[in-house]
Amino acid sequence: MLQLFNGMPAYSAAPAPDELAHTPEGDGWAVPSATVLIDAGHGGIDGGASVGDTLEKDINLAIAQKLYLLLNSQGIPSVLNRTGDYALSDENSWHLSRSRHRRDLSQRRQLTDEIDTQLLVSLHVNSTKNRSKKGPLVLHQENGESALLAFCIQDALNRQQDTGFYPKEGKPFYLLRRVDQPSVIVEMGFISNEEDRTMLTDPRRQLQIASAIASGIRQYKWIAN
Repeated sequence: MLQLFNGMPAYSAAPAPDELAHTPEGDGWAVPSATVLIDAGHGGIDGGASVGDTLEKDINLAIAQKLYLLLNSQGIPSVLNRTGDYALSDENSWHLSRSRHRRDLSQRRQLTDEIDTQLLVSLHVNSTKNRSKKGPLVLHQENGESALLAFCIQDALNRQQDTGFYPKEGKPFYLLRRVDQPSVIVEMGFISNEEDRTMLTDPRRQLQIASAIASGIRQYKWIAN
């Protein structure tokens, strides 16, 4: 579940060493490039939504890693902004704010400038007091390319989970407001729903979710190009 951020704007920052690739000539550093930046939501001290010992951050990372492998194996170069259980706010020393949450989100946004990518796909899971509510939801920006990407991913997830939901515009969400490239937030299911939670924590079904998202991205690329 993604929280909102209505705070300070992001400032420019130099890429961290592990986000850089050295040029073959050995005379400088080159910013990496890829088609898709996969945002694994939450991490570290920020566990996200939870039920008992089941944490959103772990689900997001597990599916993000599977999506990363699938996309790259299918010829769609991709990068992950989080490869382990840590908070991206810990890497942000340039946004002078006492709010860890603000530093986390501004770091995620900043990476879309520092890494040359075409799309941002942010992975999360939903939670609500209504435990009967289930299913995926894709949130998009107001621009047409983001909406198209959301419709493609939503359709693929609907077929994977046998649902019939429509994507929605996510106006309040910081990443969708502040990232320039086509971006979506993929709420992959409800951690608060027992059936969805079983799906979200099963490695084989996580792969099915990742495969559906990858299928949606491929469909978007086929239409957009």
